[in-house]
Amino acid sequence: MGVIQWFQENVFSNTLMMVFLIAVIGYLVGSIKICGLELGTAGILLVALVFGHFGVEIPDLVRELGLICFVTSVGFIAGPKFFRNFKSNAGSYILLGVLVIAAGALTCVAVIRIFGIPTDISVGMMTGALTSTPGLAAALEATGSDAASVGYGIAYPFGVVGVVLFVQLVPKILKVDMAAERERFEAAAGVEVEEYHKTKKEELFYADSMGFFPFSLAIAFGIILAKIEIPLPGGAVFALGTSGGPLIAGLILGHFGHFGRLSVQVEKHVLECLREFGLALFLLGAGAQAGAGFVEILKEHGVLLFLYGALMTLIPMFIGYFFAVKVLHLNLFNTLGSICGGMTSTPALGTLIRVAETDDVASAYAATYPIALVSVVLASQFIGIFL
Repeated sequence: MGVIQWFQENVFSNTLMMVFLIAVIGYLVGSIKICGLELGTAGILLVALVFGHFGVEIPDLVRELGLICFVTSVGFIAGPKFFRNFKSNAGSYILLGVLVIAAGALTCVAVIRIFGIPTDISVGMMTGALTSTPGLAAALEATGSDAASVGYGIAYPFGVVGVVLFVQLVPKILKVDMAAERERFEAAAGVEVEEYHKTKKEELFYADSMGFFPFSLAIAFGIILAKIEIPLPGGAVFALGTSGGPLIAGLILGHFGHFGRLSVQVEKHVLECLREFGLALFLLGAGAQAGAGFVEILKEHGVLLFLYGALMTLIPMFIGYFFAVKVLHLNLFNTLGSICGGMTSTPALGTLIRVAETDDVASAYAATYPIALVSVVLASQFIGIFL
């Protein structure tokens, strides 16, 4: 048996080996800084794209498990302050979520009308640019064409990387004092732990010391929520899916902290670990899947499609940012968190948390994300049916 054959049979065909090999290389790539910018965990996406191009397959379960772990962790972390933040900025988050998706939809319509790109490919590119799998499902149903998946695959990589770089570039371009900004943001968010939890903690019953019981409970509850379908105009249905259901469940359990004497709190260091692990698995699975036909798609349909997809990422992002700052007067961290939510960008939130050095930015993401999720499904359905 030759060396190459041995590697093919024992390394490249071993799913577990490939998962961790891609993660190792991805973290190394993500740690490379260019002009002060780095991809961080999103480096895994680029490496996975390459491995996917060369035929490495990662089971969908890896991506789904990663996504569920990430959004559930975000929900728990954001939960204690989410409802207070949402109550004070609810109108802003709703407007921003709708505006970002509307800007993406209008850009998609412009690409169809001006450049003559077929509707099925264009609406697929829009969902990829906004990194929305539920949107893709709606696009496939509305157009009845698998070409929507082609468009999604073209736009998805930049949809991830573009927002990841955006949340790093904005503070640098504005020369923001991140420490001072974080101090003001945390003061406004009320970072201190509530006395209620301090005084009651010793009276609660803990099923386990680390919090895996409530974490598992949130996932189970979230998957149930994910399966609830709501009819939409045009015969489509909306569901929170595996991204929205566990997020909502995590927010609820994170907000209450306990039910009676039963604790549903999870240690913060556990949540941070699960959040990073989940993000890595999600990017790994998504990248390998997108990489499988990425080069072939570009060869067949042309590089210009990639540029059109990039526009569908950039235009909504910039419009959303300026609207949040100039009209809604949100602070920088809430603005960037809302942009991540409006773009339904899970990887960008991970980057923003690292850049801002506070988990509280997740509250704005969690508030905007469900609005954007509904909006992108409706937009995909509308464009697919009427254009």
